[in-house]
Amino acid sequence: MRPNLAALLCLPVICMPMAAQNATPAEAEALVKEAIAYAKTHGKDAACKEITRPDGSLRKHGGELYVFVNTMDGKNLAHGMGARFVGADQSKAKDPDGVEYMQERIKLAKTKGKGWHEYKYLNPKTGKKETKASYIEVWDGLIFGAGIYKK
Repeated sequence: MRPNLAALLCLPVICMPMAAQNATPAEAEALVKEAIAYAKTHGKDAACKEITRPDGSLRKHGGELYVFVNTMDGKNLAHGMGARFVGADQSKAKDPDGVEYMQERIKLAKTKGKGWHEYKYLNPKTGKKETKASYIEVWDGLIFGAGIYKK
């Protein structure tokens, strides 16, 4: 009985570093593919609702890794940081350095259909504007994406 108790007491020490790990590029790409699969199975509207839901299944790392969906003209259809972003026209959005990140995203979507781009954005975990690399993929005329904050 004592060895089991000792093993249980060690679990927090083992699991805490895993929980604190930053999201990886592979996780961002996998989450985008998961969101597209969800949309294919349940429909675009249901996917957008699931993506925007605060406790939705398409949020990882304590909300730091989430999905967003944009139209090809820069309108938000879904956003993992909450419903307040849905419907917003971000076609002219700039990061603190003046990078028109939505225009870069749209160009990438139209020319390659998928890929990575960088800009600065508010990290919901830290509350600070940090460099973010987002992976996007076009499905059915929409841009599905997820990003990681670079440390």
